[in-house]
Amino acid sequence: MKLLIDFFPIALFFVAFKLAGIYVATGVAMVATLVQIAWLYFKHGKVEPMQWMSLGIITVFGGATLLTHNDTFIKWKPTILFWLMGSILIVGQWWLKKNFIKSLMSAQLSLPDEIWQKLLWSWALFFLFKGGLNLWVAYHFDTDTWVNYKLFGSMGLMLLFVLGQGVYLSKHIQPEPDAPDADKAEAKPAGEP
Repeated sequence: MKLLIDFFPIALFFVAFKLAGIYVATGVAMVATLVQIAWLYFKHGKVEPMQWMSLGIITVFGGATLLTHNDTFIKWKPTILFWLMGSILIVGQWWLKKNFIKSLMSAQLSLPDEIWQKLLWSWALFFLFKGGLNLWVAYHFDTDTWVNYKLFGSMGLMLLFVLGQGVYLSKHIQPEPDAPDADKAEAKPAGEP
């Protein structure tokens, strides 16, 4: 469900672009992101910091696009968001000595520390790469191609990356320790003390 909520503004941006152009699509993305944040807040009582950051970036870059009638600003929005996410991971590790990936996911996964480090660096580099790739597409192709890439290419890359991470992590996930007394009790044949 969370993936659908995160996908909502991008999908509406794509549809609005195909129907009415980049400036209407930008306005729709801004409103959709605001609706997304409001829904998350009222449904769950909190909004993740990355979603607040996304709202701030779409407001600034979308607003600049609409005010100047220059689509360059909205094309920079994904890059700024990806580079910010990658930078936060790197700064957290280098200066704060904190692995933010481990902080976010350790309740769901039990992994050795060296795997948490590899996971952090792979995500940080992936975000930096996606930011650069977004600019390359934006500056080497027309706006229609960039919008198609934003929906299908960027999301496709994310899906492939997450699937690759899942395959890699499946080899390193440590099983949760079982309660030893419960196992011994189950292993005894009936009638034995």
